[in-house]
Amino acid sequence: MSTFDDRENAFENKYAHDQEMQFKAEMRRNKLVGLWAAELMGKTGDDADAYALEVVKSDFEEAGIEDVVRKVASDVGDLADADTIRGKMDELLSVAKNQIMSEV
Repeated sequence: MSTFDDRENAFENKYAHDQEMQFKAEMRRNKLVGLWAAELMGKTGDDADAYALEVVKSDFEEAGIEDVVRKVASDVGDLADADTIRGKMDELLSVAKNQIMSEV
């Protein structure tokens, strides 16, 4: 195997790793958003965890974050608007990445 092949494999492995980490961070963020929204709605314990799982699952409807924003916005009603939810998602993505990095 040549040096070029080694470099190509290394780049492919790094890309795959980066994509996996991004996916994990987004799913963790969605769980955290779900727990935040559950708290807004007064849910606790198993109810909050179940709601967070619903939010995670809602992200598989379409690409991007708008499916999650729609789900949470419709569920929380007047407690938070879509822009507030997007802001919270941005904030919690950083938290999720830090959590994942500390686990590695």
